[in-house]
Amino acid sequence: MCRNIKPLHNLAPPATSDEVHDAALQYVRKIAGTRTPSQANREAFDNAVAEIAHITRHLLDGWVTNAPPRDREAEAAKARARYEARVAAGAPR
Repeated sequence: MCRNIKPLHNLAPPATSDEVHDAALQYVRKIAGTRTPSQANREAFDNAVAEIAHITRHLLDGWVTNAPPRDREAEAAKARARYEARVAAGAPR
């Protein structure tokens, strides 16, 4: 699951609220050990996602760097190349 969490810092254009929420959702799913919580745990699960997304946004907004922003297309191309290398080597997806 956590393989789907992408670095969100220093991107051009900056990370969207949806990207931050998706990363928080993946994190909570990993920690909870479930993709979908039971009805009894739904509120706690949703609250955790919202809080982690909120804190993540604060982190991203406050983080400072002198490096130029990373190009999203270039980062996506690198990820595709890594995936293709894993598949070619016979590694699990």
